[in-house]
Amino acid sequence: MKSNYKRLGDYIEPCVEKNTGNLIKDLRGISNRKYFQKAKTNTIGIDLSKYRVVRTNQFAFNRATTRNGNKISIALRKGKDCIVSPSYRMFKSRDENILNSEYLMMWFRRHEFDRYARFKSHGSAHEFFDLDEMYEVELPVPSIEKQREIVKEYNTVVNRIKLNEKLNQKLEDAAQALYKHWFIDFEFPNAEGKPYKSSGGKMVYNEELDLVVPEGWKVKSVKEFSVDMKSGATPNRGVPEYWNSHDIPWLKTGELKNGVIINSEEYISELGLKESSAKILPKNSVLIAMYGQGETKGQVGYLKIESSTNQACCAIISLNEICATFLYYHLRLNRKEIVSVAIGGAQPNLSKEIIENIKLLIPKKEVLENHPFVYIMNYRESLTRENYYLSGFKNIILSKMSKTAL
Repeated sequence: MKSNYKRLGDYIEPCVEKNTGNLIKDLRGISNRKYFQKAKTNTIGIDLSKYRVVRTNQFAFNRATTRNGNKISIALRKGKDCIVSPSYRMFKSRDENILNSEYLMMWFRRHEFDRYARFKSHGSAHEFFDLDEMYEVELPVPSIEKQREIVKEYNTVVNRIKLNEKLNQKLEDAAQALYKHWFIDFEFPNAEGKPYKSSGGKMVYNEELDLVVPEGWKVKSVKEFSVDMKSGATPNRGVPEYWNSHDIPWLKTGELKNGVIINSEEYISELGLKESSAKILPKNSVLIAMYGQGETKGQVGYLKIESSTNQACCAIISLNEICATFLYYHLRLNRKEIVSVAIGGAQPNLSKEIIENIKLLIPKKEVLENHPFVYIMNYRESLTRENYYLSGFKNIILSKMSKTAL
């Protein structure tokens, strides 16, 4: 044991409280990203007295570590009291003035702790990390003043990230509302700055859409509106030289849900690009997921970097940012309708052909060029990049905990 490290079992105590009388109804699970989440179990007609209570400022963790993304699902309860599976384990700090719970939770968020928990897990078909193993965890326990200082620094970064995420979502919501106002309700500003349709702007019937639209607007397919359309590929996973070089970002469909894309979870090498059908896509490409699990299908992303993708992504390359951002919000707002075309067909997935034939109502040039979505997208990019760097700083704070002085 390092000189400044202490055995965790000397600072915590178990919590074993049954939900007697079914008093608490809020059943929770724990994500491997270290937070409580709504349990998937249907509790209707279920006797909840067998579940275990987690009080505010208590820890709970799922002792099963098999098939859990090489992470341990553990969280500190900060909301109202809840209940969890009786297979979970609970504990708390014996004295908050000696070991601060938030400081301890920071230790559990470190990648090194996840690796330690997996290494110490035991079992045959299923592996477990139980309370006995938790007691043997070693960590630095500096003065309570130092712990609170570290927690404050960490929370400052975390709160800034959360603020940026909320602002980013508000910008996304505002942009979608603006798109609807301009291009569905046709209340874009006319030459006098007044709402077009309600101010008497000329409307004409469009037979192809069976819709009354502003005069001069035309219907085009995505293929006609774009410069090019491409799909990606996956280099051979069995060739290490194709991967992890940090040469070229490589995206999977699950990464499109973030909307604005500034980085990727995986990278391929120049060799992997050359010896596969993968392609480098230009910045400002619009990506749509042709297939994927759960809510992935039809997700839309906007590239703010040059990147490659897997074969499940269809990339739409536009003439400029004005066209690209217009297309991005059209696909975002009409995602359910687009996906329903695939579900109703012989093939349950989207295809390049389906995407090519999506109909767009294109406004007159002066309206299209004056839409505000480029500015919104650029602001969202700046917030996303700030959070990327803040997340790196957050990880630095966590890594420095191992060198904390007494």
